[in-house]
Amino acid sequence: MKPFKHIILGVASAIAMAGCTDLTESPRSSITTSNYYNTADDVYRIAYRAFEHGFWTVAHRFTIQELTADQIITPKRGTWYDNGGTYRQLHQHQYGPDIDFSAKVNYCWSGCFQGIGECNYVIDELNSLNPDNFGIPAVEFDNLKAQNRAMRAWFYLQALDVFRNVPMVVSFYDQSQNTLSQVPPKQTFEFIEKELIACLGLIEKKESLGSQARIEGRWTSASVAALLVRLYLNAEVYIGEDRFADCAKYARAIIDGEYGPYEIADRWDAIFDWDNDTCDEMIFGFPATLGYTHWHFGGPSGEGSEDTYWNTVPYNSNLYFGDIKSRRGIHSCKFSAAPSYDLYGNLYTHKLGMPIEKFRRYPSDYRLKLYRNLGNSTREGMFIYGSLEYTENGETKYLTAPEQGYKLYIRDAVGQFNGLTPDSWPSDKRSNIENGDFNSGWHFAKYPLYGDNDPHQLESDFVEIRLPEVIYSLAECELRAGHTETAAKLLNDVRRRNYPAEDWPDVLYAPEGKAKLDMDEMLDEWGREFFAECRRRIDLIRFGKFSSGVWWDKTADPDNHYEIMPIPVDVINLNHQLVQNPHY
Repeated sequence: MKPFKHIILGVASAIAMAGCTDLTESPRSSITTSNYYNTADDVYRIAYRAFEHGFWTVAHRFTIQELTADQIITPKRGTWYDNGGTYRQLHQHQYGPDIDFSAKVNYCWSGCFQGIGECNYVIDELNSLNPDNFGIPAVEFDNLKAQNRAMRAWFYLQALDVFRNVPMVVSFYDQSQNTLSQVPPKQTFEFIEKELIACLGLIEKKESLGSQARIEGRWTSASVAALLVRLYLNAEVYIGEDRFADCAKYARAIIDGEYGPYEIADRWDAIFDWDNDTCDEMIFGFPATLGYTHWHFGGPSGEGSEDTYWNTVPYNSNLYFGDIKSRRGIHSCKFSAAPSYDLYGNLYTHKLGMPIEKFRRYPSDYRLKLYRNLGNSTREGMFIYGSLEYTENGETKYLTAPEQGYKLYIRDAVGQFNGLTPDSWPSDKRSNIENGDFNSGWHFAKYPLYGDNDPHQLESDFVEIRLPEVIYSLAECELRAGHTETAAKLLNDVRRRNYPAEDWPDVLYAPEGKAKLDMDEMLDEWGREFFAECRRRIDLIRFGKFSSGVWWDKTADPDNHYEIMPIPVDVINLNHQLVQNPHY
């Protein structure tokens, strides 16, 4: 167990369930400021209460950011995953405030504003305390308050990104500071900006390489600066202002070590592995472990999680991974990659989507290897495809589909393959989100799914911010400014680890290699490096492709109103001063 995990996960065990369901949370009358805070530990426990709740929200963000975009799909498989057309509406941009998807949006809205409320409560409480009474140095006390101001800004940035028009709620006790109605996006943007800049001077900084585990789960000056990078990178989307120069300024400062030392890991999967809390590529991560919380995989049944990375793999692939006794239950096949091939065996011609083909553009990519657990807490590959064999009682067997029980052969295509041989194509040529089967679409394991005999099963922390995001953000700013070679060299610094050294002359961007970098390739490279990392929707919007773009089973939208999610109906019914977002 990592050192700081004891604090964060200890808080989690006490508040996770109540904190994620009670939207009107308030202190119990018998537990007040005067009788609760007796020791420094009491102060620390309250200071990090919002962090576990923040971790809980990531699964719902995955649904909104990825299933509305071009790379990840949830097709109907037999009788599975129709859900009244929810996933088709998401994929084809036909969603509104009243469809079943509203439950997911509801989680996003309530998740953000409950988190904001929890941060406000902690900030107000800490402002009422004297640190000298608890033996906490003033600098550390300021850091605790800044931790919650940064966390609140993180919640607000998500709310701005998804809903754009949101209320301003900044105090738990002084309601006169809050609004019931929405404020202009620019006011929210400026609040986030102001808070993050203020936190830079108050919050702790990573001291040295190799010290990430000590600060895992806490905001640092680098992670706060990285939130500014996110904010400024998307400023044109949020408020119609070009802030790429500000984005580049903070990105360069992080890369240059102004906010502490970080470095790119030497292999692509190190940042997702069981010991990623020690990885110096990590800028901010939510601590996780099997024995406590692991919301990016999902909580036990009934805890409201979307089971995100647990269900990006074939049905019953517990047999393939060897985690058949895991407390997480049976794997399911909710998420897969969008297809590259039609049902005649031809590549699609649209520029967007086709993520597997985008990876195949550089075929020696280590991530393209078939995912396998190698033992001793190691794995190779990211994608899961073809036939999947396992051994049972000394006999070689293969994964089969539920319902009909045919042997799986997972393809980079969507259709009714059922039990067809690998070289066969179905006579039914309809390839759409309502006509898939259990062979349809490559699956993936971004985080390792180690077996029951591995001591580090489900030990990976959730990666919220990593150094390549900052590097890619700076590269995009340089590319937009016309500095193509500078952008190429930044991207190559990360991309080298994805390919054998002998292939670098072909796969690196010019002038260090033969590959060509332009804006289309920049978007493709965002998709490769950050595949399934809860950001594809906003990247498409920033590149002007989300509404106008065409990809598998999705035509161009009539307008751009789907770039902002509808305010949940239940939320508007509770607060009549809220106005529904345009065109919903």
